[in-house]
Amino acid sequence: MTMTTAAAPVQGAERATPLLEVRDLTIEVRTPAGFRPVVSNVNLTMSTGETVGLVGESGSGKSMTAQAILGLVSSPTVRIARGSIRYNGRELVGNPAEYRRVRGREIGMIFQEPMTSLNPAYTVGDQISETIRTHTRCSAREAWTRTVAELERVGIADAARRADDYPHSFSGGMRQRAMIAMALSCRPKILLADEPTTALDVTVEGRILELLKELQAELQLSILLISHDLSVIREFCERTIVMYAGEHIEAGPTTTVLEQPMHPYTNALLECMPTRVPRGQRLPQIDGEVVVAGERPAGCAFGPRCGHFKAGVCDAAPIAIERLDAAHEYRCIRASQIFQTERKP
Repeated sequence: MTMTTAAAPVQGAERATPLLEVRDLTIEVRTPAGFRPVVSNVNLTMSTGETVGLVGESGSGKSMTAQAILGLVSSPTVRIARGSIRYNGRELVGNPAEYRRVRGREIGMIFQEPMTSLNPAYTVGDQISETIRTHTRCSAREAWTRTVAELERVGIADAARRADDYPHSFSGGMRQRAMIAMALSCRPKILLADEPTTALDVTVEGRILELLKELQAELQLSILLISHDLSVIREFCERTIVMYAGEHIEAGPTTTVLEQPMHPYTNALLECMPTRVPRGQRLPQIDGEVVVAGERPAGCAFGPRCGHFKAGVCDAAPIAIERLDAAHEYRCIRASQIFQTERKP
């Protein structure tokens, strides 16, 4: 197989004009030493009806990337330092008015923890109804009718009555369904799902993911699914982007990335999956922790935790994106030696 250095990151087969296109996204946070990058040079595209997975350990920059797409990182302590986020051909970065037009109406988001995302002082129905009235022109009565219909759509039994309940009276699975109803209440084209099954048992998790599949087919949704669970990513996503220390370090068709990884970090994540470990043996782990803002080493960010690190090579300079083909890219200078010698033919 032949590897070439990419002139620009490639994220798989794309339309001429993707529905969502993120290029060279760099996000900085204020530290005592000044602004430091927490997300660097991230590239991502999505087409209509496509599901893209975003994986990596906590601290890899996944949620920050999703929040930037929705325009939620502008503050005195967090900023988009450079890059472009284009929705349906329209630039969002540096355009607050455009963000207001698309947020909620064109791009919706399910946040990690519904109990903290839902306001305990208001009923579930009031919160969904307020979302609808904020983003669409309709009366309070019409918004309430749509609220009940949305709760029914996501499988809340006796929705007309439960809409008057407060979040604390909902189970974890029901709160997650309510969050999905809120995120989809204005019929967005893109859904950013940030760990949508966090803290749910496996049965409820399966129901929530099945619900998302059904709604995607019905509404032609594009979904960015953020998850730590590679088995969920394998089942649900057409393409997968792996992030580490704020960079995307591998991307491509999900089957290719998970069956033929070209980055040691992706491979290490796969080796930690319980299904890879014989019964009775201890689960492997990746030693060390994800580097924090301002402490990223020279060269490969994964270098200090990588068993294949080679001084003078991996730490000589920032690692450029390379690719096997137009669909599969990775950020590892030693991939050809590592995987050609270790991977079974």
